[in-house]
Amino acid sequence: MDDWMKIISAIALVLMLIYLVPRAKMMMQASAEVENKDWKGALIPILFVVLFVVFLISTV
Repeated sequence: MDDWMKIISAIALVLMLIYLVPRAKMMMQASAEVENKDWKGALIPILFVVLFVVFLISTV
């Protein structure tokens, strides 16, 4: 029974990759249109998350 679970999981993984690869390609083409100033808005929340994680690690 354990072997069948592995086979089904592998088939599901392959089907998911077949489904996601074309959409990822479209996302990569659309992301080329983004300007550099858009990254500044994303870096601030990421910086806060990194600092929060460092804080949590240092308190343990």
